[in-house]
Amino acid sequence: MSQINLNKLVLFGAGKIGRSFIGQLFSQGGYEVVFVDVFKPVIDELNHRRGYTVVVKDSVESVIEVRNVRGVLASDQELVIQEIATARIVAVSVGLHGLKALMPLLAKGLQRRFESPNATALDIIIAENLRNAAEFMRDELRLYLPSDFPLEDRVGLIETSIGKMVPLMSKKDMDADILQVFAEPYNTLILDKKAFKNAIPSINGLAPKENMKAWVDRKLFIHNLGHAAAAYWGYLAYPKATYLVEVLEDVIIREKVRATMLQAADVLLAKYPDEFTLEALTFHIDDLISRFQNKALGDTIFRVGCDLQRKLSAEDRVAGAIYLARDLRLPYDLILKTLVAGCRFRATDESGNRLPSDLDFDAIYQRGIQEVLVTVCGFDPNSDKDIIDAAIQIDQKL
Repeated sequence: MSQINLNKLVLFGAGKIGRSFIGQLFSQGGYEVVFVDVFKPVIDELNHRRGYTVVVKDSVESVIEVRNVRGVLASDQELVIQEIATARIVAVSVGLHGLKALMPLLAKGLQRRFESPNATALDIIIAENLRNAAEFMRDELRLYLPSDFPLEDRVGLIETSIGKMVPLMSKKDMDADILQVFAEPYNTLILDKKAFKNAIPSINGLAPKENMKAWVDRKLFIHNLGHAAAAYWGYLAYPKATYLVEVLEDVIIREKVRATMLQAADVLLAKYPDEFTLEALTFHIDDLISRFQNKALGDTIFRVGCDLQRKLSAEDRVAGAIYLARDLRLPYDLILKTLVAGCRFRATDESGNRLPSDLDFDAIYQRGIQEVLVTVCGFDPNSDKDIIDAAIQIDQKL
């Protein structure tokens, strides 16, 4: 058994968040960052250059040089297992589908690690925008670990709130450098303080929180909801517009987005009265709207609004906020209007294409808004009849 490297992060996912955010923070904090990914060209280039650039898009553009990195191809299972076994800390940034596929390999790495009686616990940072992420990973890992494996004692599952915005890059920019990534200046990783088994790494940008669930919901029901509202209302008003900043120049759109976010803030205040204040949430909303208007970021309406079956699903940013408001008996009319507006979202990428899943969504919506609310959003046609009836009225007016 090789000795654990106290300055090594194994990061599953060499995508935009992995490179621009998690990898960058830990590299600058003095860690060797080992990326694990399925995409061989990126892994090969990481091993060739042992570094990459993050282009910070702001009024004045800057560049961060990320160093002390390398890559391992996910298909090279023996190497990946050994990297997990010897890591100080692991992080995952692969999306929900990638997360499920990763579990068998992660379980093997954990078993290898604890073949040594002196092995330290392993903390895993879950860098995904996923509610109940730790519970999800715990359940998935148990499917592949021995029944007597002491998962609770040996593995810290660290939920996060990923607030960094990373835009889609043009083919031209990606062709110019396969490793470079664009991102906004925001660089704070909110994570679950209570979930760590080891000492929290002393790294600039990490912001441990006591009540992580509240902060995950803040990200989902204010940041993500506001983003969706800007894309959906912006598209309806300006279907030919490309960039988010274009539609947010319209004060009517901007105020509609802000009012929707403030309605969600009222819901969060009722749910977490000891965690947030109206003043703090209002400041956060105004800061987000300012960040949404970062022209240099070049964020597109398509990127922010697409993937409707996920973004309008029961646990996500729009329907999830409505469920929470309903349970707390608070108003949700503005959030419901945003959901209905999302049903008419038809923005395309730079090539004029839409996601295949969004074309499938169109077919659901063509059968009526009630079909969307029941099959995509998960509302019950009987117990949630008031929500469905209100949505039908909004849809008819639109």
